[in-house]
Amino acid sequence: MRIELLCVVALWEWLCRREEEDFEDSLQLRFILFSLAFQLNRLAGRNMSREFCPARPLFGGAISSHFPQRFEDVSNIRQVPDHQEVFVDPSRDESLIIELLDFKSEVGDDGSASWFLHDLAREQDAEGFKLIEQSEVIEAPGLTFRNIPAVVTTATGEMAISKGRQGREAQNLVRVYVANLRLKGVETDALVTAYEPILINPLSESAEAVGSGLAVPASQSGNMPMCDVIKQSLSTFKVNDWSLFGSPAC
Repeated sequence: MRIELLCVVALWEWLCRREEEDFEDSLQLRFILFSLAFQLNRLAGRNMSREFCPARPLFGGAISSHFPQRFEDVSNIRQVPDHQEVFVDPSRDESLIIELLDFKSEVGDDGSASWFLHDLAREQDAEGFKLIEQSEVIEAPGLTFRNIPAVVTTATGEMAISKGRQGREAQNLVRVYVANLRLKGVETDALVTAYEPILINPLSESAEAVGSGLAVPASQSGNMPMCDVIKQSLSTFKVNDWSLFGSPAC
């Protein structure tokens, strides 16, 4: 297993160092390496860890959700838009974002999470976007308001994106998980988005913090994988004060 991992890393770093190459061919090769790397990651990180996941107050405590304590509140470092809560684990370059958006009535419940995932890829000027899976519509009885049911859909995708203002030459390959909670009683689309790096580009600013090449599997590092982080956050998502949405609680 160690030899296979080293081969993937070596190929990735060689690709990033090439000065003259056809961009489309390069992108295809990157995603071939990505697929191989992801499978190796799964094999290398079979033992799932158990992390302490306390209740985290969101939006002034009006909402709460449980996820690992290692995720730091970005608002303690910089300003975050009022409709977002952003948490990061800088040691792994992983992030979890919870945001509240106006309800997209033109988007059907079936596949709503994949719609938001595609929209996210467009906003971030992603390359090589690929939808891996999406769920069916699931009712969320705990989020019903005034007898109007809420529903949830999820989607997972892969894409190459850059950090901050960096260009495409510094793109990292990441896996992105999106959960869309449709709070119809208050006309709100709540999104929970988790970013998991798979291959870090040597030119990316992320390489300074976590190193370039193949990301170390979360469970191998004693951490909960991001696919389980978002499941934990989603399953414990709770609205404590519905007046957050401008509606008096019933």
